[in-house]
Amino acid sequence: MKILVLGGTAEARVLAGKLADRKDIDVTLSLAGRTAKPRAQGVPTRIGGFGGVQGLTAYLRDERVDALIDATHPYADTISANAVRAADQAGVPVLALRRAPWERTPGDQWIEVGSVPEAVAALGAVTRRVFLALGRNEIDGFAMAPQHTYLVRSVDPVDPPLSVPHAIYLTARGPFSEAVDRALLERHRIDVIVAKNSGGDASYGKIAAARALHLPVVMLERPAMADTASVETVEEVFAWLDHAVTLAATRGV
Repeated sequence: MKILVLGGTAEARVLAGKLADRKDIDVTLSLAGRTAKPRAQGVPTRIGGFGGVQGLTAYLRDERVDALIDATHPYADTISANAVRAADQAGVPVLALRRAPWERTPGDQWIEVGSVPEAVAALGAVTRRVFLALGRNEIDGFAMAPQHTYLVRSVDPVDPPLSVPHAIYLTARGPFSEAVDRALLERHRIDVIVAKNSGGDASYGKIAAARALHLPVVMLERPAMADTASVETVEEVFAWLDHAVTLAATRGV
């Protein structure tokens, strides 16, 4: 079977690596190309978008893809919606691998918001030191609150920089432990964190560190995702694929 994995997450990399060991599966991993130097994936990899639903549909047909795995970021709602529509048009089964969100635990001070403008408003008018734990596409909205000092950590340099008078930029690649993030928050005297509920272990350090330091977290809720079959673990993906392989063998594919 030919499998296309839409990646960009740690789970996608692990999944693709394990699929590469299967003799009955030919896997290609697709990355959007937003990171200048992505980690080595260990499998055949394509970089760049498909050109929307039409382009992805054409790719699935032209490459005779047998199954599509959407293992993109939990906030990548546009590509996930495109994946569902393209798979339907190409007649290809699709499965979403969506890691479970973090759950609030005792000591967490979460302020849950539904959008970037709501997150900006939640910071208030009083000057604060803010750790923006968001992607480059989300931070531009915080230019509407230039009174704050912002700390931005990203894999690639932020270009252009945020249009505010006070911002600090760090380039680093995770995962980050609780100890590392606690030291970061203390060193920069952070008052509040703005984050997405990404789930998983790789970026949970800042959430645990905020709890330990009694800092509030403005938590951007997950967007509504396209309605399709979904699982939360790599193991569940394999169970789904094994069923698909069995069905394909039954049909003589």
